[in-house]
Order: sequence, then structure tokens, then C-alpha cells
Amino acid sequence: MRQLPEVDQVLEAATDRGDVPGVVVMAATREGPVYQGAFGKRALPDGPTMTADTVFWIASMTKAITSTAAMRLVEQGKLSLDWPIAEVLPELASPLVLEGFDAAGEPKLRPARGPITLRHLLTHTAGFVYDIWNAEMGRYMEKAGIPGIISCQNAALMLPLVFDPGDRWDYGINIDWAGKAVERASGQTLGDFFAEHIFGPIGMTDTSFALTSDRRARIAGMHARAEDGTLGLIPFELPQEPEFQMGGGGLYGTAADYLAFERLFLNDGRVNGRQVLRPETLQLMAQNAIGGLDVRLLKTAAPGYSNDAEFFPGMRKKWSLGFMVSPEAVPGGRGPGSLAWAGLGNTYFWIDPAKGIAGVILMQLIPFADPKALALLDNFERALYAALG
Repeated sequence: MRQLPEVDQVLEAATDRGDVPGVVVMAATREGPVYQGAFGKRALPDGPTMTADTVFWIASMTKAITSTAAMRLVEQGKLSLDWPIAEVLPELASPLVLEGFDAAGEPKLRPARGPITLRHLLTHTAGFVYDIWNAEMGRYMEKAGIPGIISCQNAALMLPLVFDPGDRWDYGINIDWAGKAVERASGQTLGDFFAEHIFGPIGMTDTSFALTSDRRARIAGMHARAEDGTLGLIPFELPQEPEFQMGGGGLYGTAADYLAFERLFLNDGRVNGRQVLRPETLQLMAQNAIGGLDVRLLKTAAPGYSNDAEFFPGMRKKWSLGFMVSPEAVPGGRGPGSLAWAGLGNTYFWIDPAKGIAGVILMQLIPFADPKALALLDNFERALYAALG
């Protein structure tokens, strides 16, 4: 690890101002970890001091891990990117598309014009959305009595599409279905598959769907930002006996573990002398996989959970088989072709193959895309790249 006082100052100033309750960040080059920092508190107002081994709900940062698991099974011929996914998930054999509501308030549904594939699921082009960013889906869920996704109930997945598979990009429960496909094709639970084929080889010892007593003792509390901007601790924990393990957002873990996962994509799929993924699979997962479609602004339909969310407004964004892809370099930061995504509790990561740098920054507060958390992400990235030269 290097001493990077310029980076320390950025992080310490943000927690001292109360911009965020606490933060853990780590960064690596191809050679290994180069920086770690922990500032602020795990819980406001007077909880324990943040430490590098603090456990966070990483939410949708789970998606990249689930996508990687699916691609391992593609390598083995147990899944295909372009078969109808109904061959392993018969529940998706006859998808319906929601076209609004009639005068009586009943949903208008029609059969989708084509089958859903694993490629559609991994690229968020299947037609599934989240109610957080789609008011009509929220209306449908209320009408049909469908629980929210973080209930981890199977009923939460029984949603219609909002467009035909392949027609556009929109963000939703796709990777939860991909996680189900991993389970059906492998014969293992998602957590067991992760442990055997990803976490074990990589050395991710602190990441799991379940909170052991040791992890719970190190967990960062979830905070909510009030209308006046102040932060307060709120109760939050995912179901510990879920009906399904949420491949789209169910993992808890540490910054060190996630950085170890990111390094897989800096080193052609090798870690600890083992080839976890083939180099050609890594290359495929780093490419634009949605052609002329674009990743779009996520307009909030639930302001208590998310602000309007878009990375690098004004720049085009694509999606690969697992990540958002930035075709352009970010001034003062990540290079072209960088991979990234985030989690609802304001956790963020990026992988920059062009410059050989990966970073992760973990906080625990909602709504998502919190302006002060995003500013800290940006300031951390700029300070890191400046310090690393």
C-alpha cells in the first residue's frame, strides 16, 4: 500500500463536513492493491469508527458477480447467450409486455414479440424494469399485489416487461433472473456457486448473502438523508432466510473483497495463479454488447430511494455482459473503455483496463445517486489518478 495524503484529505474532509456518515475506499493496479482508506463512522451519531474491514450491503454491485458466474457457465456450455432462456427458466417461456392501463385502471398486457435470452438479461435489454425508476411498474405491482425485489420473495420476479426483448436498454430485475439461470444450470444455490467458483479462487472471504455474527459486528449502518440534508441512521437488513438469493443485489461484503474481484478484469481472468475466467471471456465482458442502444438516465419514481441517476451526463454510455461501459475517457480520471456500476446504498466501483487501475468506494446512505456521495466519488477518483501519475 502507498501513502497518498492527497487522497486521504479528500475523504477525511467529506466525512468531517458530514457529507457522508463514513466511507471505505480501496484501489489497485495490475500489480496489486495500492491504497486503502477508512474515514468517518459506521453509524451516526456516535457509532464505531469506520475500518477497512467494515461490511457493507453492496446491492447492485452484486450484478457483476452474478454476470461473471453466468459467463463461467457459458464457457462450460451449460448456458448459452442466445438460446431462449426458457430452456432453463420455463417461467419466462411466455413473457408479457405491459402497455399501460385501460380506463378502468386494469393493466393492458400483450405477448412479447420474441423470446428472452441470457444476452438480453445480462445487458438489461430484456424489457424488465425496477419500480424505483418506472412509475407504471410500481402501479402494476400495487394492483397485482407483487412485493418489492428486496423482499427476496419469488413473487417479486413475476413482472411483465415494458418493451420487447432487444428493443432498448432499461434497468431492472434481469440479473435476478440470470442468477436463477445459474442455479438451474449448475444445480447449486447461487451462494454455493459463488463460493466454489468465484469467491474461493479469488480469496473473497468476507462476501456472502448471509450475515454471520462476525460480519454483523462489523457492518456499516444504513442512513437516510432528510429533506434538510441531514443524515440519520435507519433500520435495514435484507431477509436472512430469503426465498431466493438475489443475484441482482443481495450480497454483503468488504472493499478488499470487491477489489479482489475487480482485479480479475485487470489481469486477464487470472488470480492467485489460477485462471478463473478465460481471457477471451474477459474481453467479451469488457465490450459494448448493446450495439447502437445507449444506457439512459434513470428518472426516479421513488425519491425516497433514488435521485435521478446518470453517470457522466452528456457522455454516451454502453452496457457489456456485466458492466456499464464508458467509451470515452473521463477528464482527470478513468480511461476509455472503463467498466463500472454501483449499488443502491451509494456504493460505487470502476475498472480501468486502459490505465490498469481499479477503485471501489463504499458508503451506506439513501437515496441512491446522492449528490454529495457522487461528488466524493468524483473527487476520490481525480485525487487517486493525480497521485498515481
